[in-house]
Amino acid sequence: MTDIKKIGIIGGSGALGSALAKRFMKESFEVTIGSRSPEKVISKISESDKNLDVQNLKIQGIAQTASESDLIFLTVPFAAHQKTVHEIKHHVHGKIVVDTTVPLVPPKVARVQLPDSGCVARKTQEMLGNDVQVVSALHNVAATALAKSETPDGEVMVFGNNKEARETVIQLISKISLKGWHCGSIDNAVVAESLTPVLIFMNKFYSFKGSGIKIVDENMNE
Repeated sequence: MTDIKKIGIIGGSGALGSALAKRFMKESFEVTIGSRSPEKVISKISESDKNLDVQNLKIQGIAQTASESDLIFLTVPFAAHQKTVHEIKHHVHGKIVVDTTVPLVPPKVARVQLPDSGCVARKTQEMLGNDVQVVSALHNVAATALAKSETPDGEVMVFGNNKEARETVIQLISKISLKGWHCGSIDNAVVAESLTPVLIFMNKFYSFKGSGIKIVDENMNE
């Protein structure tokens, strides 16, 4: 794995961003959150884990976080996605940007509503340019499960045009007890982006706490 020590999380006041921050901090990574609402970030993480020392959590501007981090997780809502990508564009050259964005359009978040560009992650790659390795992942992991101390039960589909970048992300998320799978080019990310609204629907319909996915191979059962 590429030597990743400083992790930037853009959008840490949300459920996924705060959960990732907490887990990576516990694994002794240097975590910086880029947010426009620092007080909300501290409150969110503190309420989920009272024993976590949030004084060691670094919170600063979005552009500065992107500039000073080895790898960046983009965990903003779809409505803020394009603006945020523009904001970090000149600060992520040569880096890996992990885009977790799902095109959810309230109030119908249990319905697939893909953007005109088709795939959010592909648009991110186009906007940032080819010297940035965009990896798409973590769409189908329940943030509520990730925020808990237990090991999450779901698995992660990982997409990206660069195999080494995908592998770096797979190894990185394994540090926080998530199993990742190589799933091909960035264009394939549309599958995971589309699956999230389906899982949201199933959560509501079946009263699941947070459904996810698992990859099954019949050879595993032999």
